[in-house]
Amino acid sequence: MADEKQPVTIKKYANRRLYNTGTSTYVTLEDLAVMVKNGEDFVVYDAKSGEDITRSVLAQIIFEQENKEGQSLLPITFLRQLIRFYGDSMQMMVPHFLEQSMSTLTSQQGKFREQMEKAFGGVSGFGSMEDQVRRNMEMFEKTFAMFSPFGRGASSSKAAEPAEKPASSAGGAEMDDLKRQLDELQKRLDKMGGKD
Repeated sequence: MADEKQPVTIKKYANRRLYNTGTSTYVTLEDLAVMVKNGEDFVVYDAKSGEDITRSVLAQIIFEQENKEGQSLLPITFLRQLIRFYGDSMQMMVPHFLEQSMSTLTSQQGKFREQMEKAFGGVSGFGSMEDQVRRNMEMFEKTFAMFSPFGRGASSSKAAEPAEKPASSAGGAEMDDLKRQLDELQKRLDKMGGKD
């Protein structure tokens, strides 16, 4: 690859504004995060001193991402262990180890996605899991309807209908027992409602 692309130069001014010299526009940390995700390389220089401040800007991007709801990647235990390495004799080995670990994770990412898709099916890799959650929610809604004072007519007729026989007799007995208990509870609730 003789024609390797040079990193984009970003200048950071005293007012904390970031200027992308490649596009001649001001950018935000969020814009820089998108550039990283898209594989675009950049370096950040302090506009006044010319000092390379790429590391601190990337750390700032990570800090902002960690503070977003549901975006956290770094466990507290990991952060504490990382802090302990500062000033330690092992400090020189940590960057290389972390780079190697991230390279391995990145290279295995495609294989991991394939395995998840095979295990769970569907386009997103979680299709069958989503179906199971949907079925569970339907079951909970039907059960809740039995206790709803407005849905008694429909639910009590459903409760009186014989259920399909499940594959295992032990599971069927448990389900019959559960239905019997629910019917008894419904009758008690009906009686309590009539006493008011």
